[in-house]
Amino acid sequence: MALRVAVIGAGWAGLAAAVEARTAGHAVTVFEMAPQPGGRARDVPVRDLQLDNGQHILIGAYVQTLRLMRQVGVDPEQVLLRMPLRLAEPDGRGLFLPAGAPALAFARGVLGRAGWPLPARLGLLAWAGGWAARGFRCAPGLSVAQLAAGLDESVRRDLIEPLCVAALNTPADQASATVFLRVLKDALFAGPGSSDLLLPRAGLGTLFPQPAWIWLQQAGAALHAAHRVRVLRREGRGWSVDGAAYDDVLLAVRPGEAARLTADAVPAWSAAAAALHYEPIVTVYLRSPGTRLPEPMLALPADAEAPAQFVFDRGQLGGPDGLLAFVISGAQPWVERGREATLQATLQQARRNLRSHLRGAPEPVQSITERRATFRCTPGLVRPPSRIAPGLQAVGDYVDGPYPATLEGAVLSAVQAADRLG
Repeated sequence: MALRVAVIGAGWAGLAAAVEARTAGHAVTVFEMAPQPGGRARDVPVRDLQLDNGQHILIGAYVQTLRLMRQVGVDPEQVLLRMPLRLAEPDGRGLFLPAGAPALAFARGVLGRAGWPLPARLGLLAWAGGWAARGFRCAPGLSVAQLAAGLDESVRRDLIEPLCVAALNTPADQASATVFLRVLKDALFAGPGSSDLLLPRAGLGTLFPQPAWIWLQQAGAALHAAHRVRVLRREGRGWSVDGAAYDDVLLAVRPGEAARLTADAVPAWSAAAAALHYEPIVTVYLRSPGTRLPEPMLALPADAEAPAQFVFDRGQLGGPDGLLAFVISGAQPWVERGREATLQATLQQARRNLRSHLRGAPEPVQSITERRATFRCTPGLVRPPSRIAPGLQAVGDYVDGPYPATLEGAVLSAVQAADRLG
């Protein structure tokens, strides 16, 4: 039976939910408070450049995201650079996984990793094999730092800590080991190609949000941009959205906004959503004319004076020559220091770590801070459920589920919610 479905929010989760609902034959109306779709993964125009509000990495295990990209007419092979997992460092060392069966590729990559003592490499393989034998499950109160306490310090510093903050946007001593193990399982051991890096070589908006918006428009959905929903109210067996009646509502906004809209109708769920804490991500764009890094993405040593964990060479990813994007995850300490201090520290880090690769003095272009980029993925965190009330579901990367705040987590929650309509 065709339902009248309202989707509130047109980020990746909301758009995925709307596409799935419309594909199933439902009448779909989308409300988005911003002038354009995309949410926290969108294009940001800055003077003569089209930047992204953050650097998002996809991996081969993002099955639902890649499927929906194809459904709205995007060819992932054209807009994403696929390559086996490479965590390269500026000096040429790093963890490089060859193509092939995941377990064998991981073993070969670890054994060939220069700079780690042989006992450290063997210890990592034994550690990973032990968790695989245990089904990648651990006590819910365990942190990533506790999980990896027995590993060599070089492995923790060069692999576990940067991988944790990149995947969970939470420092290892505060991050959930349960969620981290699920990421390892799906990224490194799920099947051939699951660990492949898929680096965007087009603006984030063109990967999915803009094509999905056009697809929905052509499919007959009603689309309302620059429309912040004011009132969500239970009416009979359905719901009223700003006075219009719907059978089902999919709430695809940030947790704080979802808490506001549900405060009167479902106060317990609203309180759970409002209780989440957040971690910012800062992206510092620098320009160094003529510079081309040895890899499109490099891992950087980060500490109290060097903020960025990764740098992306946007010139190799469809952007202007010499444009470098430095990503600072788990960025709360740097947000507290302020924009100028963060910029100057990033400039110093670029000069120090990339000095042999820079062809021109790096100059500031733009700093972009997403203050509520992701929820803090801490041990034992209780996330609000997707089901809020009959006919009302939340979709997004923050709802209860096995993944951290990722594009695939957001899209997967949307697919599952759309399947439960009616």
